[in-house]
Amino acid sequence: MTECRVFIRGRGSIKDSIKEEKLKDKPGYEHLNEPLHVLVEAEFPEDIINARLDHAVAILENLLKPVDESLDHYKKQQLRELAMLNGTLREESPSMSPSMSPFNSAGLKRAKTGR
Repeated sequence: MTECRVFIRGRGSIKDSIKEEKLKDKPGYEHLNEPLHVLVEAEFPEDIINARLDHAVAILENLLKPVDESLDHYKKQQLRELAMLNGTLREESPSMSPSMSPFNSAGLKRAKTGR
């Protein structure tokens, strides 16, 4: 939407803590010595870059606000899709159709398996 790049940086941004510990003092990984944070970058003409970055930050801030789990539709959909990928989906909920997902079939690549 904003054409900005979003990076998760800082301690804890790499799943493997052993790998993170090995990388944290290497060039390009200095951010691993900082607290966990989100970095937003963009390349636009000077007259629009601030508006684009502000819009991206507003979207991210809204997504990062704590939400009561019963109202967290993104989390519900992500857990449903994870269960589908793992083959552990047990029930269909009419309120969460695949078309509501930000990761629908047009944007989600799945590994092919041979059976």
